[in-house]
Amino acid sequence: MHHFSLRQKIGQLFLIGFTGDALSTNHPIVADIREEKLGGVILFDRFLAEKKDTHNIISAEQLQRLTTDLQKLAGGELLIAVDQEGGKVNRFRMERGFPVTPTAAELGGTLNVQATAASAKQTARMLRAAGVNVNLAPVVDINVNRENQIIGRYGRSFSDNGRTVAAHAAAWIKEHRAEAIQCCLKHFPGHGSSHDDSHLGFVDLSTSWHESELEPYRLLIEASHAEAIMVGHLINKNLDKVYPATLSSATLRKLLRQDLHFNGLIISDDMQMKAITNHYGLEEACCKALAAGIDLLIIGNNLEHAPGILRKVKDAVIEAVRRGEISEKRIEEAYSFVQKYKLSLKNHHAPK
Repeated sequence: MHHFSLRQKIGQLFLIGFTGDALSTNHPIVADIREEKLGGVILFDRFLAEKKDTHNIISAEQLQRLTTDLQKLAGGELLIAVDQEGGKVNRFRMERGFPVTPTAAELGGTLNVQATAASAKQTARMLRAAGVNVNLAPVVDINVNRENQIIGRYGRSFSDNGRTVAAHAAAWIKEHRAEAIQCCLKHFPGHGSSHDDSHLGFVDLSTSWHESELEPYRLLIEASHAEAIMVGHLINKNLDKVYPATLSSATLRKLLRQDLHFNGLIISDDMQMKAITNHYGLEEACCKALAAGIDLLIIGNNLEHAPGILRKVKDAVIEAVRRGEISEKRIEEAYSFVQKYKLSLKNHHAPK
């Protein structure tokens, strides 16, 4: 493990989005990686903040050059992530020369996982060739509400049956691991019964969520298929009367760590989503999330773009440590989970 300072360790706890499809020496992300020891980046095909149809991903050749340059800055130890679920959530678009991938709903619905395995293999090989090493997928939300604005309507759930969801997710993860790509289950503790979209504001699941929505997580954790779990900005007053899951110690430490015995990396959903930004400042929310038990914070820098955001949030975390709102022990714990996740990537790359 590196001999990083506290500030450098805090840098490892962030996954940040950045502008452009190539690097220049004065690009802000260069200093973030070299000097601030940024843990990882997240790539997008569109720049939503400026309503541009292009962003980080233009073509296979361009992306391979970009990811190679990024890894050189980090000595090969950068997490490079995308949301590549297939269907509507698809950063690698057909018009840019990438293969079409089906939705989870098209793949699911039966315990026969052959089609899911084949699609996952194609996806993972594409990601590996592009230099991406983390796929923020699969979705393991159960399709409880088929009219759900962000899960059901987009076909992002494999099934309305928890065991079926877990079986397809396991097949997806196995094929990614075979190509040295890490996965991330989402959106804990379950987004499938919601009526609203957390990109647009708070999503309250208090009356719709059921404990059965934890079944895919329980099964995948028990089968050692869960190395990372993304937590949604979801309010469930049965679990925490005040905070959304991302900021909830009861949800993260009690439910996920203690009750479900999860010992992997806990990742936040994008901290710039309106479910968070409408109610908290970004710096405040990041500090609360770390204190509650999030290990790796995503700031997409795409819904809104804030140059220099990493240094601002790091300064806020340092100040929160100074005030005793976040313990140094919690920073060390989160840093250890990030390094463990990165080590598992190296192990996947090791010769079999």
